[in-house]
Amino acid sequence: MAKLYINEKKKKGHINPEIYGHFSEHLGRCIYEGLFVKKDSGIPNINGMRTDVVEALKDIQIPVLRWPGGCFADEYHWMDGIGPKKNRKKMINTHWGGVLEDNSFGTHEFFELCRQLGCKTYINGNVGSGSVKEMSEWVEYMTFDGISPMADMRRENGHDKPWRVDYFGIGNENWGCGGNMTPEYYGNLYRRYQTYVRHYGKAAPINKICGGPNADDDNWTKKVLETCYASPHPENDFHGFMDGLSLHYYVHPGGWDNKGSATDFDEKTWYQTMDKALYMDKLIRLHGAIMDQYDPEKKIGLIVDEWGTWYEVEPGTNPGFLYQQNTMRDALVAALTLNIFNKHCDRVKMACIAQMVNVLQSVILTEGDKMLLTPTYHIFRMYKDHQGAELVESFLTEEETTGMEEYEMPALQESVSMKEDGSILVTLANLSVSDRHFVEIVFAKKKPKEVKAEILNGEIHAHNTFEEPEKVKGKAFEDFAVTDEGISFIIPACSVISLHVS
Repeated sequence: MAKLYINEKKKKGHINPEIYGHFSEHLGRCIYEGLFVKKDSGIPNINGMRTDVVEALKDIQIPVLRWPGGCFADEYHWMDGIGPKKNRKKMINTHWGGVLEDNSFGTHEFFELCRQLGCKTYINGNVGSGSVKEMSEWVEYMTFDGISPMADMRRENGHDKPWRVDYFGIGNENWGCGGNMTPEYYGNLYRRYQTYVRHYGKAAPINKICGGPNADDDNWTKKVLETCYASPHPENDFHGFMDGLSLHYYVHPGGWDNKGSATDFDEKTWYQTMDKALYMDKLIRLHGAIMDQYDPEKKIGLIVDEWGTWYEVEPGTNPGFLYQQNTMRDALVAALTLNIFNKHCDRVKMACIAQMVNVLQSVILTEGDKMLLTPTYHIFRMYKDHQGAELVESFLTEEETTGMEEYEMPALQESVSMKEDGSILVTLANLSVSDRHFVEIVFAKKKPKEVKAEILNGEIHAHNTFEEPEKVKGKAFEDFAVTDEGISFIIPACSVISLHVS
């Protein structure tokens, strides 16, 4: 039996809604066909944005959207994507599939999508192949309300008032596809480029995101912070020109050269995948410890703006489109990753799953006018009430382990938060392929009055298809008992349970 102790009297940090953010890149069918279609396509849309996809995303309360990349960001020139569509430049997307990019989805379309979603905006600028002038003029075009060449151009293109840019990334993966730079060189470029990401007049400040490490590359973190800070400054309020430092980490079960199938895997690969997903906790601690040397008050956020599973593409699809299916394995990866982010909410201020539609660990898949919600989507829906809540202390005791061979791990993993009204959300994942576990939740003081629970479970390979779009979805969970101390229940193997307790 596992006991989950919840000390609702001890709050440990605020869970930024942006931790539940998403990522949309000009890659495969994420933007085109996934989010954006021609107005006369026959697919219901508002200003080109698919109505079915927008409504589904609104239901999970998407807090922030990152665009246009990814690797694409450092070859994207924003002026190619404004003005009359018939006049926009066409290019070959050399990063992703070698297909034609007609730039019909650009700055105006992105802000229209975010308007419909009701979410914050995260723009990624071009450092790899762009200039300071280009980046500066883009910020002016988007956010300046006065008289200037760029603001006047925006008005000529049909948008009188400026938009709000909540976050701006200075380049992307500049250690790799964004320029193959050294950390010292990028750090100095960052100092220069961010200077011209200006806050105009009364416009809301733009949060500037510095390009951080790939997975466990702590040398990148150290050298970039050394360059951007010159030396640690714990005695003053100097932020090193940044509001956030990014981190990218993907789960490849067998490594980069042996990613494996999204749907055809054995139990050992399941546990290998869970083990690699749990590594996110170590990564946050690794880079967080370095950040603490410069920013002990944790004013700078760790921004995990690319995370998720990455397998081989589905057979018969363009290998550059990164289209993969989504099973209960992905749902468990999402659940445990979001639990980890919640528990590190003092340092992790934003995260973006890669990617939103039709690419990698998508929450939505589309095919023509059809749409389905993946198991990962249902995790985001079950977890959405963590957004803006306060993390409270929780820990598991007498816990069973699971796994096989070299992949042994705790069977259960959780996070718990509290809303202003005192209601509590518990999210609990069972990573075991075969074993169910008896769980008793014990509160420090709270006496549950009402409990509403939901479960997502199924066989480990279970997934939704366009023929069976609702094979895997959340359903009400009622097999629990309210005790004198809390709540008791059995959590099935390969499942995630959310409990709303008031």
